[in-house]
Amino acid sequence: MISRPVVRIALISVALGFTVMILALAVVSGFKDEIREKVIGFGAHIQVSNYDENNSYETKPIDRNQFFLQDLKKNEGIRHIEVFATKAGIIKTNEELQGVVAKGIGSDFDWSYFGKKITDGKNFTVNDSVKSDAVLISKNISKKLNLKTGDNLVMYFIQQPPRARKFKITGIYETGLEEFDNLYVFCDIAHIQKLNDWTPGQVGGFEITIKDFDKLDETGKQVYASIGPELNSRTIKEIYPQIFDWLNLQDVNGIIIITLMLIVAGINMISALIIIILERVNMIGTLKALGAANISVKKIFLYVASFLIGRGLLWGNIAGIGIVLLQKYFHLIHLNQESYYISYVPVNISVVQFLMLNAGTLAVCVAMMLLPTLIITKISPLKALRFS
Repeated sequence: MISRPVVRIALISVALGFTVMILALAVVSGFKDEIREKVIGFGAHIQVSNYDENNSYETKPIDRNQFFLQDLKKNEGIRHIEVFATKAGIIKTNEELQGVVAKGIGSDFDWSYFGKKITDGKNFTVNDSVKSDAVLISKNISKKLNLKTGDNLVMYFIQQPPRARKFKITGIYETGLEEFDNLYVFCDIAHIQKLNDWTPGQVGGFEITIKDFDKLDETGKQVYASIGPELNSRTIKEIYPQIFDWLNLQDVNGIIIITLMLIVAGINMISALIIIILERVNMIGTLKALGAANISVKKIFLYVASFLIGRGLLWGNIAGIGIVLLQKYFHLIHLNQESYYISYVPVNISVVQFLMLNAGTLAVCVAMMLLPTLIITKISPLKALRFS
């Protein structure tokens, strides 16, 4: 039968196409989640600070004890609130200079993200009553300045009068976000307060972590409404719009790939179904001669097409999920971290996304099968039986 090899090609096309769809969805979703987590690790989901904050990293102080904190802690969408302050400085060694931003953290700092990114040494403990000289620097900075865990470093701060502070490196972190890794050094917020002549009750602002990123805009509005007119709150999307705009473009890439794969798989299935119908013209003529309506005959071929598409999706699921799991747990495919912010291809796919992709692909492919079944309405029972 002519239809047999054509059907096999169509099945392979559906299986390969769906495998590519799963991989595209998993990579786009994984990449967005990974980069988003890195950016949020540096700046939380929402930041509260003075309105007159500028881009020099020299924030004006606000009171640590704010009236809105208790209300925000009762908000079910908020997971954690912590204080912070930043100050630009320069690290000087015997051979090199490096401009950095010292980010002061308090005893309430959440180490759940950076604790996983420490490649050497360990994090440090901040005690509100005793100032710590410990710092956490990035792997990039340690390489450029030839510093390692346990070394002392001197940081200079350009102000009137200029000041210097001596720190001890307790840990080295690496996130892969080069523009952040080259910039941030983590220290006790008490140093920033002392350098800026602040009191212990003054901080640069608050960082708020929420439970569900999908509700970021909604929670951001709630925070803005709670803090009063004197302060400003910004979501991480507003702080780094260029990064999140770029991440949103990845959705477009995924949609284009999935659309192309659907078109290719659909065309192959249409070709296969047309050949199947043409090979069974006599059967169609007989059914019509016995009184079968066009719609009834169409249903027969749609059931056959649905069965074939289902087989293709089954093999596509097996192949796609298998590759995703291998990449997820063994990181077989690597990337240039300097270009892609991560050393391997990240993959992630939720059950809901997976089920929607299967249901959507099946529905679109079956809908496309309606086109070749129109041939059935053109087949005359008399002519079909005459030339049998």
